[in-house]
Amino acid sequence: MRIIAGAWRGRALRAPAGEATRPTAQRVRQAMFDMLMHASWGGPVVLAGARVLDAFAGTGALGLEALSRGAGEAVFFECDEKALAAVRANVAACHAGDRAAIFARDVLRPGRCNGPACSVAFFDPPYGYGLVQRAVNVLSAEGWLTPDCLLIAETGRLESVHETDRILAERVHGAARLVIWRA
Repeated sequence: MRIIAGAWRGRALRAPAGEATRPTAQRVRQAMFDMLMHASWGGPVVLAGARVLDAFAGTGALGLEALSRGAGEAVFFECDEKALAAVRANVAACHAGDRAAIFARDVLRPGRCNGPACSVAFFDPPYGYGLVQRAVNVLSAEGWLTPDCLLIAETGRLESVHETDRILAERVHGAARLVIWRA
C-alpha cells in the first residue's frame, strides 16, 4: 500500500497484520480523491491548508493522502492497538508528526475538540454497523467538524449514510460504496 499522489507519492505505508483492519484499497482511495479533486464542488482548494479528520484511521492512509496533497493538518482517531501502531509508524515515515494529531480513542467517544474544527472528514469504518452517521453526529456535537464540513465515507456496497438530500457524489467500487456530502 502506497501514497498515490502529492508530495509523498509512492511512499509505502505499513498495515497491521491480521483481519482487524481493512485498509482502503488503492483503487478505491484513488477514486475517492479523483472525485474530490475533479468535481465542480471540489478541487485542490478543498484540501489546501485544510484541517482534515481521518476517523476509524486504520493505517492513516486517507489522512496521509490528504496531507500529501496539500492539507495543512490531519487528525487521526484509532482505538485498535495494532492499527494505532501502524498510524504512528506511517506518520513518522512521512515526517508528518508536526502536522498530525493522533488520538488513541474511539471516534464514537472523541471528547470535546480543543482546536479548530475540521473542514474535511474521511470515514472508513468496519462495514455493516451503521457507524458513519453515528460518528458524524458525535463529532459534530463535540465540535470536531465545521458546519459545512465535506464528509467522505467508504461503506459497504449496500449501506446507506442517511443523507440522500445532501449527497454530492456517490460511486460503487466492488464491495465498497463511496459517498461524499456536506454536513
